[in-house]
Amino acid sequence: MTTSPTCTVAEYLAIRLEQLGITHLFGVPGDHLGPFLSTLHEKTTVRWVGTPTEGGAGQAADGYARVKSADAQIELGEQGIGAVAVTYSVGAFNLLNAIGGGFAEYVPLIAINAAPSYEQWLNQRAIGLLTSHMSQRPESNLEVYRQVTVDAQAISNPGLAPTQIDSAITACLSHRRPVYLEVMDDVWEAQCPAPRGRLTRRERPVTAKNQRMLDEAVTACMDLVRQHGNPILWAGEEIDRFRLSDEFEKLVRDTRIPFCTTIGAKSVVSEYTPGFSGVYNGKASSPEVAEVFNSAGCRIGLGTWATSKNLGGARSIGDDWTVAAHDGVHVGASYFPDVQLAGFLPALRERLVAEFGSGAFEADYFTRAHDEGLDVPGSTAAYLDSQTGGPYPQNVTYDSLFRHLNAFLEAQTSESRGERTNPFTVVCDAAFALIGSMNLRMAERASYVAQNSWLSIGYSVGAATGVALGRRPADKRPLVFVGDGSFQETCQEMSTHVRQGLRPVVFVLDNEGFYGIEQMLVEPCYYKEGTPPSDGAPSDGAEFYNELHPWRYEKLAEVFGSAKHPMNGFTVRTHDELAALLQRLAEPTDTVNQGPVVVRVQLGRHDYPKALKYKIAENCPPPGGVAGEGAAR
Repeated sequence: MTTSPTCTVAEYLAIRLEQLGITHLFGVPGDHLGPFLSTLHEKTTVRWVGTPTEGGAGQAADGYARVKSADAQIELGEQGIGAVAVTYSVGAFNLLNAIGGGFAEYVPLIAINAAPSYEQWLNQRAIGLLTSHMSQRPESNLEVYRQVTVDAQAISNPGLAPTQIDSAITACLSHRRPVYLEVMDDVWEAQCPAPRGRLTRRERPVTAKNQRMLDEAVTACMDLVRQHGNPILWAGEEIDRFRLSDEFEKLVRDTRIPFCTTIGAKSVVSEYTPGFSGVYNGKASSPEVAEVFNSAGCRIGLGTWATSKNLGGARSIGDDWTVAAHDGVHVGASYFPDVQLAGFLPALRERLVAEFGSGAFEADYFTRAHDEGLDVPGSTAAYLDSQTGGPYPQNVTYDSLFRHLNAFLEAQTSESRGERTNPFTVVCDAAFALIGSMNLRMAERASYVAQNSWLSIGYSVGAATGVALGRRPADKRPLVFVGDGSFQETCQEMSTHVRQGLRPVVFVLDNEGFYGIEQMLVEPCYYKEGTPPSDGAPSDGAEFYNELHPWRYEKLAEVFGSAKHPMNGFTVRTHDELAALLQRLAEPTDTVNQGPVVVRVQLGRHDYPKALKYKIAENCPPPGGVAGEGAAR
C-alpha cells in the first residue's frame, strides 16, 4: 500500500490486485512483464506463481476464482477474482482459451498482457520495424480479447492508466466475467495518481418497471405450480456464480421442494441437504434421476444453463417449465426480461410459503415414482445409497470407480455442529470423467469444480493449482479426475503442484489410449454390448483419429518429483489395488501424502459411463429392431 499522492503504474495495478484480496498471480514471465512482477514482489503480499504454460496459468486463475468466490465466508475485501499475467502475442494467444472459458462460464478474471513499449509501436508505424512478439496489426491482441471479456483496455498513456484500470476491474466485479489490461512496457515505471479508496461491484438498480416484471414472473410461476403441482427445483450454475447458495438453501428448507442440480452446480449446497435428488443432466443423467425429474408435475430451473449436453439438444423446455437465468425468466411460452435471479429467488420463496405454508411440498419423488410403477429405487435414500460402494467387479470400470470413490469420500467426511466437512475438493475434467463423476455425493458446499459448458479438455490439471492455493482451509486437497487425452494436453502443470508444495491426487482415466467421448459422439455403436474387446489396434472399429499414443502416466512422478519435492505415481487396474491406495491416502502420516499423486487408472477400451447408454440405444438398432426414442427408454 502507499500513502504517497503518486505512484508508478505498476504500483497502481499491484495495489489494486492486493485490495481485491488476490493472494496469487499466475502466469509465464517475459521481458515486457518483468518490471510489473518486480514491483508486485516488492510492494505487495501477492505471490507470483509461475506455470509451465500460459493456458495452465489461466486455468489456475479460473479454479482460484471459483473457490474464492464460492467460499461461504468471504473475508473483508475479498471479491473472489483470479488474475493471470503473460507477455504480448505469444503468451496472450496461448492464454486466450482459458479466458474464453471464463467468459462463457461467468468466472471473474483479470488478464494482464505486457506489451512492447509505446516507442517501439511508433517505430513500427513509421518505418515498419518489428520487435519481439509484434505483429503488423497493433490492435491484434486487443481486438481478440474484446471477444471474450466485458472490458478490454490498451494502456499507453500513464495519465489515463488509473481510469482504465479502475474501469476494467469495476466491470469485472459487476459482470463477474473476465477483463483484459494490455500495458505497454514503458508505462510500468511512469508516474500516475495513487489509488483512492477501494473498487466495488456496481449493482444494477431495480426500477419500478423491473419490480412489476418480477412480480409478474413470480405470479406466472405460481400459476404453473397450481396448475401442475408437485414441483421439482433444478439448481444451476448462476446460483454458484452469483453467490446465491444461501438464498437457494432457504428456498429448499422453507418449502421442502425436492431438488436436483446441473453438473456445473454440483455442491452449490451440501448434497446431504434434505430433498436432494441427484444430478439432472437430461438424457445423460442416471436413468433413475431422469425418470423422477420428468415425472414431477413441473420443473423450476434456477440459474440453469441449458446446453445440448444437459437437454439432449432439445430446443424447447416445455410448457411445464420455469427457467430463471440470463437476466430473465421463462414460464412456459412466456418470457419476462430483466428479472434478476437474486430478486426472483426470495420473492418466489415468500409467495410459495405464504400461499401453501412452510414445508408444504415435502415429498420423496423416488417413492412416488416407484409406487406408480416406474423402474426406480423405492426412496431417494435408496437411490443415493446405490451410487456408493460395492459390490465391485474385479477390474475397475468408470461407474465402479466412482462408486468406490463415493464410499471413500463418505468415509473421509466428518460432522460438527450439523456441518459436514471433507478434506477434498473434487476437480473434474470434461468428457467421460465429467459424466462419471456427476454422481459423487459432495458433503460440503462448493466442493466440486468443473467446466460444464466450455469443456476445454485438460482444464482440471491447471485448475487444481488455483483450487489448492485459493481454498480455505488451506489443507484441503484437490481430487482430480481427468481422461488420458485431456491429461496429455496439460500434464506439465503437475510440475507446478510439486514446486508449490501442493498435494492434489490426480486420477488419469486411461482407457487404452483413446478419446472415448469423441468415439461415443461420432460412432456410439462402437460401444454396443457384444462388440469384441479391443487389442488397442486401430483396426478394431475405432475411428483412427481418436487413437492416442499410450503413456506410462505414473512415471511422470519421477520426471516432476525429487527427493526434496516428492511426487508419487501409481497404477491401478483392480478394485483391490484401488482400495490399497485409498487406504494410504486416508492416512495423513503415510509418505504418499507428502506431495502430489498421479494415479493411472487402467480401464477397458469399450467401457463407458452407463449414463451415456442412451446414445447407443438411439443410434444402434438391436437385431431385427429399429433404434430411436423408444429404445432410449
